[in-house]
Amino acid sequence: MIRVPQVRVVDNEGNQLGVMATKDALAAAEGAGLDLVEVAATANPPVCRIMDYGKYKYQLSKKAKDAKKKQSVVLVKEMKLRGKTEEHDFQFKLRNIRKFLAEGNKVKVTIIFRGREITHTELGMGMLKRVSEGIKDAAVIESPPRLEGRNMSMLLAPAPQKTAPQAQQTQQTQQ
Repeated sequence: MIRVPQVRVVDNEGNQLGVMATKDALAAAEGAGLDLVEVAATANPPVCRIMDYGKYKYQLSKKAKDAKKKQSVVLVKEMKLRGKTEEHDFQFKLRNIRKFLAEGNKVKVTIIFRGREITHTELGMGMLKRVSEGIKDAAVIESPPRLEGRNMSMLLAPAPQKTAPQAQQTQQTQQ
């Protein structure tokens, strides 16, 4: 499927065989019992490698799986409150917010106003300030409190860990 007249060829040990005609490169690959695989199509001339194509595809899929394992997914959890939420319920929800932040997730704290409660948005603002004061050591406010229709919300993100500066200090003291 290689359509260019000349390619730069690398053998299966990684040694460069130089620039040669595509027909000659295919013949060399067949002689070794392997495939000719184009690895850098944008180069001039394109780089082809003599290798086992099935093994190459397998290694690429393994690399993709490893990369997928290492990436972390940050979810946005939502905690809903009302302006009239009682103290025990507030503390319970605050503990859940701390737990979500400790897991590395972001938390959207929403105050819901029903009926005529919308005239008392200061109660919702006070509730959001209490939340931010209660978790200021574990979170940073990514989005300040904002009124959107009948809901007031703010977005919290986990605070950056303070272990890195401590690790640097211990390394400096050991030297």
